[in-house]
Amino acid sequence: MSQQTETLALHPEIQTRIQKQRGLDKAFRYVTLSAALLVLVILGGVIISLVEGSLPALKKFGFDFLTTERWNPVTEVFGARAAIYGTLMTSAIAMIVGIPVSFGIAIFLTELAPEWLKRPIGIAIELLAGIPSIIYGIWGLFVLAPFLQSNIQPLIIAVFADVPGLSSFFAGPPYGIGIFTAGLILGIMVLPFITSVTRDVFETVPALLKESAYGLGATTWEVVWQIVIPYTRVGLVGGVMLGLGRALGETMAVTFVIGNAHRISPSILAPGTTISASIANEFTEAVGEIYTSALVALGLLLFVITFTVLAMAKVMLIRMQRSAGTRT
Repeated sequence: MSQQTETLALHPEIQTRIQKQRGLDKAFRYVTLSAALLVLVILGGVIISLVEGSLPALKKFGFDFLTTERWNPVTEVFGARAAIYGTLMTSAIAMIVGIPVSFGIAIFLTELAPEWLKRPIGIAIELLAGIPSIIYGIWGLFVLAPFLQSNIQPLIIAVFADVPGLSSFFAGPPYGIGIFTAGLILGIMVLPFITSVTRDVFETVPALLKESAYGLGATTWEVVWQIVIPYTRVGLVGGVMLGLGRALGETMAVTFVIGNAHRISPSILAPGTTISASIANEFTEAVGEIYTSALVALGLLLFVITFTVLAMAKVMLIRMQRSAGTRT
């Protein structure tokens, strides 16, 4: 120890360098701390602005704002029930469509696809994630909606016409646009996000586990169902929640194809609206304090819904990690 001290004393430039590194390390710590605190400041600012802007509407309508379906700017009667229903329903359809397809693509890429095919499909998935949402909306309005109106929706209506409980769910004239179409568009939009996360977590499975299962005579399906999915279930839930968060807040693509009708219909083929679509359509036309405040209150509701869903997902992930650690 004394020899080391003497060496440092003989070389003052070493001491200078150490002091400089300590100063840089301290500065780096403060910079990263400031960046982390900045996120909290921005989040707090968003919450404060939403709450402050929505207070006039919430004071006037109270809890009825959540339960009222009517939305009439002329008489200044506003209710968010139709928008909440449309947001949840389109997101549910998107998950029903997107999750199986995403998992199937990820399984194919990691377990079944030949090497020459993995890269083209992977690049195509990444390109889907880079397409602007307004392009999805234009494509949905001019290509997908007419196709659904003339080919798919009449078939669905005919198939479920005599099925108790589902006949009203798939009833009505084939508009082409509506909640069902918006859900399909969202399903396509969330597909690359869920697929990318799913593929990455599937690739983290140790090859030894899969090779051992194959060596015991397991089929590919058994390896995926009993080895890959249990090993990566935490990452899978995270990927699904990432896609759900995207579906809940999507605006432009949904605005093009949902029909923008402030009403709740028993049929998912009928036009409807979502929270984000209502804000995008009407914010520039909002006149008066109550009208503007009602739209801001819709934004606050969307924030609360998204935050609640993601918080529940986080709690689920924590419990899954704890249970996995207990079993281990």
